[in-house]
This record gives sequence, structure tokens and C-alpha cells, in this order.
Amino acid sequence: MKYKILSLLFLFALFSCNDKKEKTAKEAKKEVPVKEPVVVEFGFTLNDFKVENDTVQSGDTFGTIMDKHDLGEYKVHEITEKARDSFNFRDIRAGKPYVILKSKTAPHQVQVFIYQKDNIHYNVIDLRDSIVAYRRKKPLTIKRRTIATEIKGSLSETLSNAGVDPSMAQNLADIYAYSVDFFKIQKGDKFAVTFDEKYINDTIYAGVESLQASFFEYKGKKIYAFPFKHDTASTKTNYYDEEGKVLKTMFLKAPLKFGFRISSKFSKNRFHPVQQRFKAHNGTDYAASHGTPIITTASGVVERTGYTAGNGNYVKVKHDRTYSTQYLHMSKILVRQGQRVSQGDVIGKVGSTGLATGPHVCYRFWKNGVQVDALKQKLPSSIPMDAKYKSRFISEMTPMKKELDSIATLKFKK
Repeated sequence: MKYKILSLLFLFALFSCNDKKEKTAKEAKKEVPVKEPVVVEFGFTLNDFKVENDTVQSGDTFGTIMDKHDLGEYKVHEITEKARDSFNFRDIRAGKPYVILKSKTAPHQVQVFIYQKDNIHYNVIDLRDSIVAYRRKKPLTIKRRTIATEIKGSLSETLSNAGVDPSMAQNLADIYAYSVDFFKIQKGDKFAVTFDEKYINDTIYAGVESLQASFFEYKGKKIYAFPFKHDTASTKTNYYDEEGKVLKTMFLKAPLKFGFRISSKFSKNRFHPVQQRFKAHNGTDYAASHGTPIITTASGVVERTGYTAGNGNYVKVKHDRTYSTQYLHMSKILVRQGQRVSQGDVIGKVGSTGLATGPHVCYRFWKNGVQVDALKQKLPSSIPMDAKYKSRFISEMTPMKKELDSIATLKFKK
């Protein structure tokens, strides 16, 4: 009995001791302060402020936004007067995010206003000591990448499937507008491109910065494109093939941007869908939605504009003594007779005026006064690269071409 009592006392003492230890450990754990991570953005340590994120609503102005945060009308006027050289307050757009940094202590006064124009550029109005306004860019990292792939679907779909911003399709279409007919690219056509991509703070993808090299394997031939500036002061970049021949020609391949289809080709004997008889079709029809911009394929002077029962609204442009082009069935004419136009200028809108079953532009091409098939013409080139720049171009182009070809070889071997 004596030993039983002693054993029970021992166990009670042991459990009490363990319980005290656990309580002490828990209390010690509670007392350790948790360190708040330091967050730095837009050049400010956000931990030092009461941060409020919001989005510009329809009808919002700088004044109405500040009014929600108890900034008086007089103060708003003072800010707009002092900051207007750095910040165009009329540029505030619905849907854009903004950040307001307030003091952490009551009454939580507004200290900084940050308007995010896009995911890279932002405006700051700092009210802490005096009113200071400035524009900034988030830190960007440029990373280079090369892809090689086959066309599957549209060009933009192919790029998207390769993990590339599909908007790059327009860049490629502009570069190759003179040498590749994007209405005729097919599944299985190959291309490769080296390009620079932007990343915010080294991690957040922000789109394509620039194209450095590319090729399209089109109709069994590789067409290379390398950007080159003649001097560092030049703002204009032209694209050349591997031999230094400019890709730009006198004529664009089509009177519309890429992404539309050829609905009817040049033919000496085609069944006319409206007149219900066989007759010559002296043009190329490009089907597109009503109102699509029509562009002149080469620079020149508007020779004639008008309307006929067959052609509908049309524009004819004379380019030189040899070549003229005509654009039919427009819903709207946007140029006048005698007006000088540059290659790529919008001269009208797609419609279905005249003898047309649906919206399209009939593109007609004259050579020495005779209508010919535009798709079969060997079109004249623009001015070639000056010989004095050739050696520098070759030295810059060669390693780019080598990288492009090596990755394409690995990809297309599979």
C-alpha cells in the first residue's frame, strides 16, 4: 500500500512537470514576434504605409478619386496645377489600376498616388513634403529565345501553342508583307524566330520586345529576315535576307492585313456568281468582314475614284509609268483623286457595292496598261543595302543565322 501511494505521487509530479514545460514552451513561442516581410514596389517600402489598391471606374477623374479619400477641392486644384507638366490627368482611363499610399496613423492622410498606365509604365504624385510628380518604368529584364515550329492553324494560333505572345504574328506579317503571302500559308509550312522578351522584376512576362532573326520556309524556300540599322542615330529599321538584300519591295503582297482569305483568283473564264455567266475575272478577290481597312500596296497618286454598277465604289492608284492598281466594291472611299498615298496607307473600307455577293475587295493589277495576275508577278525591289554597310551587316547577321539554323535543325529532325 505504501509503495502504491509513492508510485502515484511520482506519476502526478511527473505529469505536472511535463505540463508546466509544455505551457512554458507555448508561452515562449507566443512571445517570438513574427517578422513582416518587407515589400518594395514603385520605389516605396509599402510596409511604411496603409496601402489601398483600386481601379478607375467609368466617369472617374483624379478629382473624384481624391474626393473619396477626403482630399479637399483646393488641394486637388493645387496638385493638378503643380503636376500637369508630368501627368496628363485627362489620360486617366476606366479599368486602369491605381494605388493610394496613406499614413499608417489616423486620420490616414493620402501621401502618394500611383496610376498604372500599363503593366510597365506608371505615374507617381508624391504629396509627403511637397507636390512632386514623375513618370517611371518597372525594372525590366530582357531574355532572348529562339523557337522553330510548323504552322498549325493560323500564325497567331501557332505562336500561342509555342508559348509566344500571339501578337507577334502581326510583327512577322509586317516584316514578311513583301515576300510571304499570308493568305496562302499552309499547315506544315515551317518558320523559326529569335526574339527578345520582356520580364518585369525578372519574373512577370510582359510581351515581346523585338525580333532579332527569323526565316519562313515558304513554297520550298527559306526566306530569312534580319533587322539592320545603317547607323546608331537612325530610327528606321529595315529587314534584309542573309545576302543583304532588302525584303521590302515596291508592292505589298495583298491590299489587306494578314488573316483573311482569297475567295476568287484571276481567271480568263470564271462563272460570275451575280451575272450567272462565264466571263474573265481580271482581279484577285480577298474576302473580309464589312469595314475592314483596305491599304494601297504601293506608293503613288490616286488616279481615279468613283462608282460604277459593276465595280461599286473603287479607287485606282498610279504608281509609276509601268504599274497601277485598283480596289473595288468598297463600302467607303477615304481618299480623293490627285492625292498622293504611301505604301500601306488606308484608302477605303471593305464592302459589297456593285456586283458583289458579299463583302470583299477585288484587287486589280495593271502592268504597261494591261491587267495581269498580281499573284504571279515578279515585283521590283526597293533600293538595296549600300555596299559600305555590307561587311558590318554580315558580321552581325552570321551568328544570328547560325543559332536560328541550329535550333531549327534540331526541331525539324524529330
